[in-house]
Amino acid sequence: MEQTLELKRSRVTPLLFGIQDANLRYLEAQVGVQISTYDTTVTVIGEPGPTSLAVRLLEGAYGLLEAGIRLELSDLGFLLRLLENGEALDPQTLLAERIAVPSQKRFVSPKSLGQRRYLQAIRQHDLVIGIGPAGTGKTYLAMAMAVTGLERKEFSRIILARPAVEAGEKLGFLPGDLIEKVNPYLRPLYDALYDLLDLEKAQRLIERGAIEVAPLAFMRGRTLNDAFIILDDAQNTTVEQMTMFLTRLGFYSKAVITGDVTQVDLPSGKESGLIQVQRILQGIEGIDFVYFSERDVVRHPLVQAIVKAYNRYEQRVESPAAPRVP
Repeated sequence: MEQTLELKRSRVTPLLFGIQDANLRYLEAQVGVQISTYDTTVTVIGEPGPTSLAVRLLEGAYGLLEAGIRLELSDLGFLLRLLENGEALDPQTLLAERIAVPSQKRFVSPKSLGQRRYLQAIRQHDLVIGIGPAGTGKTYLAMAMAVTGLERKEFSRIILARPAVEAGEKLGFLPGDLIEKVNPYLRPLYDALYDLLDLEKAQRLIERGAIEVAPLAFMRGRTLNDAFIILDDAQNTTVEQMTMFLTRLGFYSKAVITGDVTQVDLPSGKESGLIQVQRILQGIEGIDFVYFSERDVVRHPLVQAIVKAYNRYEQRVESPAAPRVP
């Protein structure tokens, strides 16, 4: 089947095609069609279903670009999932889902159905627990929501916590004072923070206590009011630490807990608080669990393939009839 799409001459046409037609090549690989262009005419050849899907995606993406929504290669995969899910590519809906980061004068948008569900959960619940593999945006999106909330004065401070657990390596004695010793464990939080706020502003906010980055142990004995709290790497909390953290939540506060239950670095015999909390808190009003899969990975395409390969391997190992891997 062949369908032709006639685009009006516009400044956004090159953005739709991508550099050296990279967007069109990506769409070909994802949908299983052949796409050729001549000036502003796009011809799509393939089976009826995929061809129609590709044309609808190109039409929708073109409309989004015309509405001023910037699209990257990873956004096309999200738009494709929306169409497969029976949803329209409505510019007003997608504009409303973006997170404005005023200090950087830019927007952060969901790039998968899982990320979209995650942001909706954070907006609607006081406690959200995001569980899934690396690269799914769990920490970054929560940080974007926190920074925006602080800028809009919805919260008076941001508190970022992480358990200080060695990820399989023995780091030995670290020089410096207490803060310098734990900083390597907190680096992922700083990386996300500095991507959303310029360095000088972030440092000023940290100095005056509007942003606090600390090991989880520093939360003990505190009540955290009027704050956006993020507990990252929560698979490495013990049951006792998770209980302690959950009971820190004060008035007018919101908490997001993130982690990957396949990457627990606790000593043998210690149960992960993130694994246990799923059995205890499911179904409580005001708390929402969001689960990510490899389809939500938005890093290098190889990362998605790697996560998928590990999942297949674990399923074979767990199956009683699985062959032994040499």
